[in-house]
Amino acid sequence: MEGPFKFSATTRVGFSDTDAQGIVYYGRYNPYFDLARVEYHRALGLLHRDRPDGDAREGDAREGDFVMRANDVEYFAPARFDDELEIHCRVSRIGRTSVTFEFAAHRIPDDTLMVTAHQTLVYIDLRERRATDVPADYRAAIKRHEGDDVDA
Repeated sequence: MEGPFKFSATTRVGFSDTDAQGIVYYGRYNPYFDLARVEYHRALGLLHRDRPDGDAREGDAREGDFVMRANDVEYFAPARFDDELEIHCRVSRIGRTSVTFEFAAHRIPDDTLMVTAHQTLVYIDLRERRATDVPADYRAAIKRHEGDDVDA
């Protein structure tokens, strides 16, 4: 892995991910980032399955949950049908109520950088629908994994 990334997930470009030119449609990268973010949480033991409805959610979903606040993507090279992609994922910053993720998608096996992205998610109280503090156990797990590479 490159730079400060300590985690990645792989995926393969499906036919339905491509446009008429045969390349990945720009909007299809967000599901790849979602996949990597969910797998990142799973690897850190932060993907909770103890909800009464049985749904797995990111973060500490007992009293709150994360919602998307911002998403920026920069494209460098086109991916095509059946390309295997490695999506690097990390938390670059934890604020009081938000967490910023950084992504870098590389094509396997030539390690070509395809796309980078940043996503900021805000932790909200589900009853009040307002931003609230990121839970201490979540923050601690991220700091253990990312070490000095996270701005907290």
